[in-house]
Amino acid sequence: MQDELETLLAAAFKSERIQARRLAALEGITGDAALQRILEQAAGTQGLAALLAARTQARAADAQRKAQKISDRQQAQAAKRLPAGPASAWRGWFDGSAHPNPGKLGIGALLLGPNGERIEVSEAAGYGSSSDAEYAALTAVLKAALGVRPPPAQLLLYGDSQVVINDVLGTAAAGAKGLEIHRATVVALLEQLHDVTLRWLPRHRNGEADRLSQLAIAGWVEEDPPPLTV
Repeated sequence: MQDELETLLAAAFKSERIQARRLAALEGITGDAALQRILEQAAGTQGLAALLAARTQARAADAQRKAQKISDRQQAQAAKRLPAGPASAWRGWFDGSAHPNPGKLGIGALLLGPNGERIEVSEAAGYGSSSDAEYAALTAVLKAALGVRPPPAQLLLYGDSQVVINDVLGTAAAGAKGLEIHRATVVALLEQLHDVTLRWLPRHRNGEADRLSQLAIAGWVEEDPPPLTV
């Protein structure tokens, strides 16, 4: 009985708990009986069980969003403390977009050199998921770095995809499924460069790479139809 009351209390809004107290005082019934009646009225034809299930799900989703906001804020603060690196280091940012997801891919990357060098990448990248796009963008910025002569002695790369960065660094519990070929390509490119540091940064600090990826999406030209799915 106590468990049922706790379930009702957890599902009820503040206004409904107030209404239940008033109803209990007015009709001389227990508070849990009054609260159940109020919630049954709120449930209407869907039934009390469905209402409780929906509110439990909504509450869990809200808790997850709050936890994610806290995590993002902590990581953003950590990103602000990242070392800028030596004056001779090159810096790069990458981002990929899928419209819809999965769908048309656009990639953007920006590579800056210590002497004012600036290399931009903005191009379509076929069809796939957002992770496919992020990996394609990372591959593009690494190829751009290899195209510099001489290649950067030190390269600091930033992206806002935790999935891709964790997959490349091997910090995830298991490799990301379906991205094995992308990872192998990136690892092979990394082995050709001297010193590469790959770091996550929040999306709002990756604006230039995002802008370039969105430009690629805006100018997307369909050369071949997407593969048929059954």
